[in-house]
Amino acid sequence: MHEELLTIGAFAARARLSAKALRLYDRLGLLAPAVVDETSGYRYYRADQAEPARLVALLRQLDMPLARIADVVGADGTEAADLLAAYWADVEARVAGQRALAEYLRGRLSGRSSEMYGKFAIETVDVPAQVVITESRHTLADELPTWIGASMGRLEAAARECGGVVGAPFVIYHSEVSMESDGPAECCVPVADEAAARTWAERQGRVWETTVRVAPAARLAYTRVTKAQVAHPQILAAFEAVGQWMAGRGLETAGPCREIYFADWDAAGAGDPVCDVAFPVK
Repeated sequence: MHEELLTIGAFAARARLSAKALRLYDRLGLLAPAVVDETSGYRYYRADQAEPARLVALLRQLDMPLARIADVVGADGTEAADLLAAYWADVEARVAGQRALAEYLRGRLSGRSSEMYGKFAIETVDVPAQVVITESRHTLADELPTWIGASMGRLEAAARECGGVVGAPFVIYHSEVSMESDGPAECCVPVADEAAARTWAERQGRVWETTVRVAPAARLAYTRVTKAQVAHPQILAAFEAVGQWMAGRGLETAGPCREIYFADWDAAGAGDPVCDVAFPVK
């Protein structure tokens, strides 16, 4: 039996890996030996396991999580390639966000904050009281865009039972949403018929943390941002620009900050205005 197999040392040389790495892959469930001698505990490998062993080693150099490595190794052909492509797209999106955050922080640390904030035009607007149907959720920054899209879709569909949508949907941040802080955030859609909205909410129960309430009239200090600027962490500069503008005029916040979405998100291009970043002020 052993004549048809390779010892761990011989296999390690063929796969250009160390015996230590092969033992680790076995322990992690990524590449098991073909045979383990019950008496001696020696590991033996087939020659055709060299290619999967090299694949595991290369995927680990991409910092791919172990579970995703197992999926890639266990897939065939184009499916494995598609899994790798999906992982790398996630990596590039994360790096792009980190690059934007690093540039933003460099600006702050180098004293260029006023230059950065000067790119945002700040205005005020008075908004009336509005009846809104809402969903709330504790969520981290990486999950936030998906949740906002799904929540707004549910609320806008429900608005048909509540007299229709009568204003721009918005998201209120009752506490910070980041990779360490989970809010909560609240999606709000203004509707026409309060009585119908309360009937709708009673049917929902607490499945989606739905409520109906009257959002009070407020004066908002806001800046308008493009679709590209909405992405985290780019949008942080917009929030801080409004905060700096308020501080320079002696204005205080009168409630949690919000994002007001007034455009068709799917139809908008990266440079199109889609959202107002706003703070209630007093």
